[in-house]
Amino acid sequence: MDDVVVERVLRAVELVPRGRVVSYGDLAALVGIGPRQVGTIMATYGSNVTWWRVTNASGDLPVQLMDEVRERWAAEGILLKPNGRGCRIAGYRADLTVLAAGYQRAVADLA
Repeated sequence: MDDVVVERVLRAVELVPRGRVVSYGDLAALVGIGPRQVGTIMATYGSNVTWWRVTNASGDLPVQLMDEVRERWAAEGILLKPNGRGCRIAGYRADLTVLAAGYQRAVADLA
């Protein structure tokens, strides 16, 4: 995996505001890679960033992560959907325009 691409994804994740989420696809569009690449980067390198703010397109996360996510989301004011698998992404998605502007500044030093 290209170190610069990894860094771009991790910096983008760190820009997602408290109480908001984005999908793998949202990040992929921002960085210019595919959603699966974002997922691989998050699984491999994402433990030191705000990974709980990145969901699938439905606002869901893997079942094995939900115990930890519940606590983090509750602290940030993100409510679970009735099925307990994630949040209503439409209600909690970060402003992607604002995110894109911040992203351009955050990665300006990268090649």
